[in-house]
Amino acid sequence: MSNRRNKLNWLNLYAVAYMVFLYAPVVLLPIFAFNSSTIIAFPLNGFTTEWFGVLWTTEALHNAVRNSMLVSVSTAIISTVLGLFAARAVARYTFPFQRGIMGLVMLPLVLPEIIIAVSLLIVLIQLGLSLSLWTVVLGHVLICTPFSIAVLSSAFRGLDPSMEEASFDLGETHWGTFRRVTFPLVMPGVISSLLITFTISLDEFIIAFFLTGTEVTLPVYIWSQLRFPAKLPSIMALGTILLALTVVLLILAEFFRRRSATRRGLDASTTEGLI
Repeated sequence: MSNRRNKLNWLNLYAVAYMVFLYAPVVLLPIFAFNSSTIIAFPLNGFTTEWFGVLWTTEALHNAVRNSMLVSVSTAIISTVLGLFAARAVARYTFPFQRGIMGLVMLPLVLPEIIIAVSLLIVLIQLGLSLSLWTVVLGHVLICTPFSIAVLSSAFRGLDPSMEEASFDLGETHWGTFRRVTFPLVMPGVISSLLITFTISLDEFIIAFFLTGTEVTLPVYIWSQLRFPAKLPSIMALGTILLALTVVLLILAEFFRRRSATRRGLDASTTEGLI
């Protein structure tokens, strides 16, 4: 018993040290965002909200935000629709080479993004397509669809097949059953998929850097501003806003995932997470 307790203590200590190492740099974002000095270093000079005000007067930033919103919303919708079809097929049907096909679909989860970005760039150039925001959407859909499938597969596998069978027995069609019975039950999973894919697309840099044209997304804009030391405080302020937005979206995604698990009569605390 004492050995087990010691192992748990060491495991807890390791978990705390890991979380501190992982998130300590993130905590510095809001600290320097409210620092009055343009130099990102300690000691702090004073409290100010000036850098947040700078964000409202930067037209290039506004354009980058609009571009990122267009890319992220488009990616979230397309990825979730594709993930919905794939998760439905895997959960309800058996087809030849099913594991191999799904392995290829989920491959972008483990491939380095720079490999995906360079490969897509070469293919697009060979096809004679010009780089634009829609090529970025194409790349983001490729990496976001596996995340959507992971979320929605859990939702579909938890459904009771007898509910659909009862709908068929009452004379409803396959489409009517999906629309009236299946889709409302997996709706929390769909919303969770939309939120997580939107967040991934909004934060993604490498693919956007390689595939964007003259219309840059927000991460690419941030990277371009890091060369100018005077712009760093406003970038810290922007990072603080993005950090808060990402945390809120992930909390909402987890809330809808747990709601989906509860609807299916599962223990939300023990079901698999978003990813």
